[in-house]
Amino acid sequence: MKKVQGLLFALFITVLALAGCGGNEQEKAGTVATTAKKDTAQQEAVQFPVTLTDAVQNEVTIEAKPEKIVSLMPSNTEIAFGLDLGEQIVGVSDFDNYPEEAAKKEKIGGMEFNVEKILSLKPDLVLAHASSADAGEAGLQQLREAGITVLVTNNAANFTEVYETIRLIGTATGKKEKAETVIADMEKKVEEIKTKAQEIKEVDRKSVFVEVSPAPEVYAAGKNTFIDEMLQIINAKNTVTEEGWPKMESEAVIKSNPEVIITTHGYYTSEPVKNVISREGWQNISAVKENRVVDVHSDKVTRTGPRLTEGVEELAKAVYPDIFK
Repeated sequence: MKKVQGLLFALFITVLALAGCGGNEQEKAGTVATTAKKDTAQQEAVQFPVTLTDAVQNEVTIEAKPEKIVSLMPSNTEIAFGLDLGEQIVGVSDFDNYPEEAAKKEKIGGMEFNVEKILSLKPDLVLAHASSADAGEAGLQQLREAGITVLVTNNAANFTEVYETIRLIGTATGKKEKAETVIADMEKKVEEIKTKAQEIKEVDRKSVFVEVSPAPEVYAAGKNTFIDEMLQIINAKNTVTEEGWPKMESEAVIKSNPEVIITTHGYYTSEPVKNVISREGWQNISAVKENRVVDVHSDKVTRTGPRLTEGVEELAKAVYPDIFK
């Protein structure tokens, strides 16, 4: 090209033309993106007003898409962030630690939330939770009387109820489509794990004891809890036959002789595994003898939000490490 000046000129013109085309394409892309944003905003606006029945059977009408949201429960916060509502969240509970952005939000208290603090944030919507709705009813009523919409989500005991909560929050905030996407992703992950677990032969199924608090008062995951459902998904047997979250006596655990013991309290006990294996009489339990005591991420297996599927995966790896690598 150095020898032919005409070719250089032609190349220069070509580059300019391509640059011009690139600019036009960028303009077009920008226009498409802007149009898409407008379309999304219009779709969200069409969804309101909306009337919903919440977990305590209150009929709640939301007139317009909430711009400022306060969440009183970590699970609701995780769901809201999962629905891309991070910018709308203005206040969270003292226990909120995920995602990282949640920790930077204004804190409104713990189980006993600060009504005055919430009022000062001027939210359009407060996401409460059925597990604390009775204890906090007086405060919630104050918020309602101040003109703030309060929506109580259910105290989910299984994946179906978690999906219901995600749909409820999605509908209340104009994120119905995003909610369905989140649910579909969770269902897909659960199904993948379940399919892989079905390959485990009956003779190889493990019996598992899941404790959610350490000695001296040991509480465990019983029947009809989401942890019990997780164990079913990974094709493991729950050694706890009681309903809910029963307090367990050492003799009963020793007698059930679990092959794997899972703890979920490592976030506040320094040595959860040592806590288990050092208990009197537990040395003869199969899980202890075979070094099958594992601590898993508490929030992922106990917080009823989008990360529950990660919790299922952690449980699967803890119980069947050779299969779920």
